Amino acid sequence: MKITYPIRNNFIRLFFILITGLIGSCLAQDYPTRPIKMVMPFAPGGAGDFIGRILSAKMSEVLGQQVFIENKPGLGGNVGLTLGAKSPPDGYTIVYANIGAVAINPALYTNLNINPLKDFTPITIIADVPSAFVGNADFPPKNVPELITYLRANPNKFNFASPGGGSANRLESEIFMQITGTKMVHVPYKGGGGQAAIGLIGGDAQVMFNTLPSVKQFILSGRVKGYAVTSATRQLDLPNVPTFLELGFPDLVTGSWQGILVPSNTPIPIVNKLFTTITQILEMPDIKERLSGGGVNVMVSKSPESARQFIQSEIQRWGKVVKDSGTTPD
Repeated sequence: MKITYPIRNNFIRLFFILITGLIGSCLAQDYPTRPIKMVMPFAPGGAGDFIGRILSAKMSEVLGQQVFIENKPGLGGNVGLTLGAKSPPDGYTIVYANIGAVAINPALYTNLNINPLKDFTPITIIADVPSAFVGNADFPPKNVPELITYLRANPNKFNFASPGGGSANRLESEIFMQITGTKMVHVPYKGGGGQAAIGLIGGDAQVMFNTLPSVKQFILSGRVKGYAVTSATRQLDLPNVPTFLELGFPDLVTGSWQGILVPSNTPIPIVNKLFTTITQILEMPDIKERLSGGGVNVMVSKSPESARQFIQSEIQRWGKVVKDSGTTPD
């Protein structure tokens, strides 16, 4: 019997699909066979570094191969994400990302040379990190009402710090100024939350929003003033720091989600293995306890696809915030 070209082409296509699936399954069974690099697009000392080190250490233990962190800060996370996007899609480079680098930067930077949804395959969202609104220890206002009055009387005379022009913390400050009728000068830090906190303590700025893990110990030690937190309820170990919700500012109930990505075209079986490994780790009681002790709430996706859908919706949401606020990457 003579096989016509359409039928033969279908056989060839089916053959390649089967072979690709078998190769992918074999890769996932053996994976990983060597160390895995986690690109951290932020400097040490911030929330990402805190979460990433806990996660990478446990991944090393579970997978039987070292998962090591390579810090690549700069341009609000763009430097690290660009490096990650250009890495081989073989599962040996994973990328730590957050709301600022993935959802805010696309609207903020007009010359961004990566597309988070096209250049990456999301593995899962891993955490939600509330922020703290803090002040320099020598800054006169003792609480948020006093601070608002003080800032209104002195427009553009004081500085607010941020971990970067495209960070969620920067936008939280913009929202705060909009709803309180205050004006301050922005002082961005390239090194992330840890560097921004050091700048605040040193007096380069008077107030800032920062992720809770970046400033929690400074609040407890009295090196900065804790004005308010963006979580819906008070933090157990910061009982004297009110929430913005109870102060009458529901628009400042916010957070900074964190996630794990891989370069696009990473084999699906490897994506699924990473998803299973990471989500199981985040459900471990000791990991949850360590993260919550630093002010981090575990938050995992139902699947890699649901992570992608979540990120897509966040890009649309924060793109509107950036546009409406007129924020620029200064």
